[in-house]
Amino acid sequence: MSKPEITGIAPFFIVRDVPAALSFYRDRLGFEITFQGPNENDIFFGIVQRGAAMIIMKAVGVDPVPNYTRDIQQGIARWDAYLHVPDPDALAAEFSSRNVEFFAHISEDGDDGLRGFEIQDADGYVLFFGRTV
Repeated sequence: MSKPEITGIAPFFIVRDVPAALSFYRDRLGFEITFQGPNENDIFFGIVQRGAAMIIMKAVGVDPVPNYTRDIQQGIARWDAYLHVPDPDALAAEFSSRNVEFFAHISEDGDDGLRGFEIQDADGYVLFFGRTV
């Protein structure tokens, strides 16, 4: 008997300002805003999507707490989301053309078995865009 397929997962980020976060993902990283609301005068929840990658965000009146701020400078929990990208070099080139600042530039195929790069969003969340080598 085969298992039912799971086709994606979406991190849920607490953000300071949903419209600002949505703009970052749309304008800087090329995501599409698929929801913002509950209405145009009160936007405290939003969803962005690019391909199969989706990120949910909500403002709840507290500061965001990205993982790297919790690992006490050990560098062992620096990502908040891993986004699988078949060609991280091409995506890095696209982001460079948009003047996106990299948190960590494209990595060489290293001991960790990954090739990719890191971006820090407007609320400090670190996203790794890459693939296994």
